[in-house]
Amino acid sequence: MPFDFATVLVFFAIAVGFVFAALTAQRVLAPSVQNEDKSEIYECGERPIGDAWFNYNPRFYVIALIFVVFDVEIALTFPVAVVFRSWKEAGAGWIAFGELMVFVAVLLAGLIYVWRKGDLEWIKRIGVGDFAASRRERPTVETPAKAA
Repeated sequence: MPFDFATVLVFFAIAVGFVFAALTAQRVLAPSVQNEDKSEIYECGERPIGDAWFNYNPRFYVIALIFVVFDVEIALTFPVAVVFRSWKEAGAGWIAFGELMVFVAVLLAGLIYVWRKGDLEWIKRIGVGDFAASRRERPTVETPAKAA
């Protein structure tokens, strides 16, 4: 038992040594000439064009979040599918299957919720009632009376 722990400590020391050696080598060997181009913000090697503050459509965020949720579903379902046969032979197949179905049902309920809410549609339609409600919620600006 202590030998196994010593192996972990040795690997940890080697990992820390590699990090320390790489940072030291970079500090000693890398050129450190400062100029205007190095201090400029860049994205993927391209010079920035325009202002960084612009209206970003939140639909990109919603679609990305939905993708991550279902990507995690696949990442968590695949290992269960790989070992399911051995669980079935051990007699725990129905328990694992039930747990997996509850997991998929929760995600399916989330998909139905997102679908009914309309977040999967790229171009959302605004109903007449929605437009009227949004007009009512906006505060009205009154113009001051002109002096005669």
